[in-house]
Amino acid sequence: MRREGLYSSHLANWRARQAQSLEPKRRGRKPTANPLAARVAQLERENARLQAKLEKAEIIIDVQKKVAALLAMDPSNGSAS
Repeated sequence: MRREGLYSSHLANWRARQAQSLEPKRRGRKPTANPLAARVAQLERENARLQAKLEKAEIIIDVQKKVAALLAMDPSNGSAS
């Protein structure tokens, strides 16, 4: 075997690999590495949702301010500032 470049360590490695491949595979989902990962993902989604809601609210407030300013300047309103 040595003449061919094969050593006992090679055989041991091959046997170990073959034994691993014969073990039954675990079924189902793989466990998450970090148990807090799901909570972090949930909080990130909620944060993104609230950011979008805040942007909409800021746009509405800006429009309301402009409408109020236009109504205050309207001469037909009767109470010009």
